[in-house]
Amino acid sequence: MNKARRKAIEDIRSKVEALKADIEALRNEEQEYLDNMPESLQGGERATMAEEAVENLDNAVEGLEEAASSLDEAAV
Repeated sequence: MNKARRKAIEDIRSKVEALKADIEALRNEEQEYLDNMPESLQGGERATMAEEAVENLDNAVEGLEEAASSLDEAAV
């Protein structure tokens, strides 16, 4: 791989890392919302939706981690 393509991959990887950080921040906010939810609401629809959101955001982070790893391997 030439230097220009390697640099392009590094730039994309940086963007992936920035997206991952943004998603992690949202995930943490949603988890905090869920953790601080009044006990009377914890079994309700809002709690279920928040739990699903946290899980989906976790999945998104994992996907971006895999993408970053693949980009690292491609730049070798």
